[in-house]
Amino acid sequence: MRLLPPAPGGPRRNQPGHLRPCGPALLLLLLLLLGGCLGASRAAAGSRRPNVVLLLTDDQDEVLGGMYVPSALCCPSRASILTGKYPHNHHVVNNTLEGNCSSKSWQKIQEPNTFPAILRSMCGYQTFFAGKYLNEYGAPDAGGLEHVPLGWSYWYALEKNSKYYNYTLSINGKARKHGENYSVDYLTDVLANISLGFLDYKSNSEPFFMMISTPAPHSPWTAAPQYQKTFQNVFAPRNKNFNIHGTNKHWLIRQAKTPMTNSSIQFLDNAFRKRWQTLLSVDDLVEKLVKRLEFNGELNNTYIFYTSDNGYHTGQFSLPIDKRQLYEFDIKVPLLVRGPGIKPNQTSKMLVANIDLGPTILDIAGYNLNKTQMDGMSLLPILKGARNLTWRSDVLVEYQGEGRDVTDPTCPSLSPGVSQCFPDCVCEDAYNNTYACVRTMSARWNLQYCEFDDQEVFVEVYNLTADPDQITNIAKSIDPELLGKMNYRLMMLQSCSGPTCRTPGVFDPGYRFDPRLMFSNQGSVRTRRFSKHPL
Repeated sequence: MRLLPPAPGGPRRNQPGHLRPCGPALLLLLLLLLGGCLGASRAAAGSRRPNVVLLLTDDQDEVLGGMYVPSALCCPSRASILTGKYPHNHHVVNNTLEGNCSSKSWQKIQEPNTFPAILRSMCGYQTFFAGKYLNEYGAPDAGGLEHVPLGWSYWYALEKNSKYYNYTLSINGKARKHGENYSVDYLTDVLANISLGFLDYKSNSEPFFMMISTPAPHSPWTAAPQYQKTFQNVFAPRNKNFNIHGTNKHWLIRQAKTPMTNSSIQFLDNAFRKRWQTLLSVDDLVEKLVKRLEFNGELNNTYIFYTSDNGYHTGQFSLPIDKRQLYEFDIKVPLLVRGPGIKPNQTSKMLVANIDLGPTILDIAGYNLNKTQMDGMSLLPILKGARNLTWRSDVLVEYQGEGRDVTDPTCPSLSPGVSQCFPDCVCEDAYNNTYACVRTMSARWNLQYCEFDDQEVFVEVYNLTADPDQITNIAKSIDPELLGKMNYRLMMLQSCSGPTCRTPGVFDPGYRFDPRLMFSNQGSVRTRRFSKHPL
């Protein structure tokens, strides 16, 4: 997690779009009566509550530092950001309506309890959203584009998944189609202009929260015209785990063909280059936003968070391009923060996850986190440089694999149950690519323990101190007692909720392990099986 210094700059004013709130404004008097946010009382006394901006990219990996996501897939991870919950608590398991992605059930049960809904209803914040929400947002079976989730004062949401041209936005519940004219339709730039318009025409009597969710660097990786020839000499990183066989790993990783064909390597290098190109427009968006905040006199009272929903791989273990896997390249994303009281140019090594973003932003607003049902923790003490802080030592990662009930036509040699297959018959997902992991970091240990929900309950364990590229699975050589403790900790986290998700980990002084709970009446090791589709 990087903590950034203030950025210099002057105004760059654009023509703002028409802004109109999508619901009635809440009365400050009501907030004071509810007593939801201490910040509301401070505002009544004349002090200014901080503003917050959350910038979210799509599929941007981070290998040099950052935070973890509880699921290496867009919709479950985005649901975790909004709710502050692990996937087993918000029940979004994939990118489909059937997987609870923007479904009617999600809208009824989870949306009223997201942190933006609390910010608006309990803390009096103006809330602004622009960009990709959830992958199935706008589906006719789930309210279409007329549905505006609770908690948003201004709503400019993309229909379904990331695009750069030829898309439809929900403008406070009304559809607006865009074409393929760069000057008026390129989505990253459209989001920038809408956001600048909000900053110029919002109310100055209330604090604001902005969430700007760009399509970049998600496929189809369409760069702005002025950036399409950049990075011509850039290639996907050739890490130690690039284009090697995934020995002693789950069968889905082992089935990848090694070495990759020249055409596959050329394809992934080109994809890597295009991803960088699309992010240059995100750089422009961030620069414009920061300069406008500074010009409006609001930068020094605004927290800015920059992150992504999940990571991405390009050739690691001979998997061409995708996400979904348990390794660092798919579950680790950037996290950069600047704001009031944060010293510049710091890097924190604390173990943080995107379920912490909601609690952190509510803490900034002065909301009592004990009133939430969130699994995450507030990062505000870390951001403010607190010493002797008691913090977690592990986080949970969950993923439910997806497959097809028929043989994939690109891979007729493989049985039904796989998906995301490439023409050279390398598949990136399967029904039994369903796993859960404990990612543990302490003063002595830097471990990842994972169990697959398949017929053999396959286990992968990595010592990332000695093996940062996760090449060697040490499940069969690690101390059996430690293996048992990690198995038990995983079961505990998979059933946790709220405060129980923040109990001491295996290497914490307060950890308690009762091995009797590891066994059923028949004496077999207990495991939590959650897939309905064994392969």
